[in-house]
Amino acid sequence: MLGIKNYKYFDVKMRLLFIFFSVIVLNPSIHGQVGKLVWEDNFNQGQLDLSKWSYETGTGVNGDWGTGQLDRATDKIENISFQNNVPGADDGCLVITTRKEFYIDRNYTSGRVISADKASWGPGHRIVAKVFPKDIKHKGQGFAFWMMPDEIPEGWDYIMWPQGGEIDIMEYVGSIPYHNLGSVHYAWFWENNQWQSWNHGHKGFYYSYETGQVPNPCEPEYGGYPPPENEPNAGSTGFHTYGIDWYKDKIEFFVNDYVYHIHYLNDGGAFRVDGQDEDAINIIDGSRVGVSEYSNHFEEWNPFQHKMYAILSAGVGGQDYTYGGSIIPEAEFPCSVFIDWVKVYELDNTLGLNAEGNNMEFNTFPNPSNGILKIQISTPKEYTFKIIDLSGKTIIHNVFFQSSEIDVSDLKKGMYLVLINNDNYSISKKIVIEE
Repeated sequence: MLGIKNYKYFDVKMRLLFIFFSVIVLNPSIHGQVGKLVWEDNFNQGQLDLSKWSYETGTGVNGDWGTGQLDRATDKIENISFQNNVPGADDGCLVITTRKEFYIDRNYTSGRVISADKASWGPGHRIVAKVFPKDIKHKGQGFAFWMMPDEIPEGWDYIMWPQGGEIDIMEYVGSIPYHNLGSVHYAWFWENNQWQSWNHGHKGFYYSYETGQVPNPCEPEYGGYPPPENEPNAGSTGFHTYGIDWYKDKIEFFVNDYVYHIHYLNDGGAFRVDGQDEDAINIIDGSRVGVSEYSNHFEEWNPFQHKMYAILSAGVGGQDYTYGGSIIPEAEFPCSVFIDWVKVYELDNTLGLNAEGNNMEFNTFPNPSNGILKIQISTPKEYTFKIIDLSGKTIIHNVFFQSSEIDVSDLKKGMYLVLINNDNYSISKKIVIEE
């Protein structure tokens, strides 16, 4: 959830059996060892437990929750309610519903609940929820189970985003119905705890409900919505468990107990010690797992070594590639999501899943540059590269095999990102253009 800022022609039953067999045989359970249950809400009281949650209402600090959303969150029963006897649920469910209706100043309403100042957790915990995003089937509809900081640095009365970090355990949107996104957001520089539009790092990988691992290609595009009724490969077909195992040195993201993204907090956790944020697809126990690093970029605050609170929120609309994109006329409302429970466990170990490092060398020079920028990568394959400005706009996009020379003389002075990727590897480096 980009925070405050930010598939098939078998009989359905046969497909379900096939998918179940494939996941059991090919994707062994690879998550950490859990200890005692330390916090839970099973949503069986028929009302929100205000000792654990608070309603968050409104439109966020900038009027659109930072994502370009169109909805206003309320505490109305039409947006946040409870329901028993939901098929697949263990017991009662919290129901968060978005509606197409005019309220105060918006044409859509939504709901969100947060555990801020009431419950928060850090390293050494598993945080997991059982969720059924039943009606999220069109572009512009979305739901997130995510976390934000519940601690601030000493001497401050706030922590800025993304310096404080953000964990998106479940980010499910109707525009990408066959996948869930698990990711982290963080800052590259402290910047005196002040907002800078360019100062945003993000590492995330998608989980395929069909294969139980990172898909190939690893970044699915918008499409395939709405999924067919009872489509087993869509997240909107039934309940799944979404969670993280949060260790001192990394965070493991899993769906249905299968780890698909491991984010290491420190430089060198999975790759070389080189001061660069990196990611790659590793094959671990026969499954495609996304591995990334790193988010401890400055001494003033290491975001994922402090407590964070949980958020359950639905939304409508969003900027392109932000929370599922703009709403489409075909989207159906009301749109409800069922949350069976949220649980937090202690972790019995601090190791989790080990990912082998990736020693691929990637160099850009000269840096700073004002003429020809040279790119070299050690492994001879075909790659795509992009040069992206700080607004997120792609300035240059091309393909190269192992090395390339790029004319950057027409680029304005400032900082840019060079992004190199293929289906199995992605890495970015910061470059500076001088006049």
